[in-house]
Amino acid sequence: MKKVSKSNRYRLPVNFLFLSALIVAADQLSKHWAFEALFLPNTSFKVSSFLNLVPVWNRGVSFGILSQSGDMMPMIITIITALITICLIIWLIKAQKLITKVSLSFIIGGAVGNIIDRVEYGAVIDFLDFHAFGLHWPAFNIADSAITVGVGIFFYENFVLRRHET
Repeated sequence: MKKVSKSNRYRLPVNFLFLSALIVAADQLSKHWAFEALFLPNTSFKVSSFLNLVPVWNRGVSFGILSQSGDMMPMIITIITALITICLIIWLIKAQKLITKVSLSFIIGGAVGNIIDRVEYGAVIDFLDFHAFGLHWPAFNIADSAITVGVGIFFYENFVLRRHET
């Protein structure tokens, strides 16, 4: 077996798929806790002046968009999300830049976490409810946060770093 140098270690897709797997694990563990603590008794907890833990079934996409679109929509969303995730995994395997691999790993981990919910429950478990200064953000979960971080890194790479390279 060929030994990989430390400088080439970041190029191995398995390292980044492991990062995705850690995100999936954190997401699923938190959702398992939320399901047991919030959904079964159907209760909410006020954690702080800006954070509540609430039980929300999201049958749509971001912010519940398309949640009222009929019985087939969750399956359609699941299939489309799975196909996009497969494309992202292929991109991750072919990507050369460390920052690209990290951003894709976060997005893939979040997507897989939400796909698991859709397959198991027909909806995504959301439970983090932030609000401050009169603004209220729709409930979300760790998978959604990972996707947001991954997209943020992607935009940083492609719009901020590229601007400095030219």
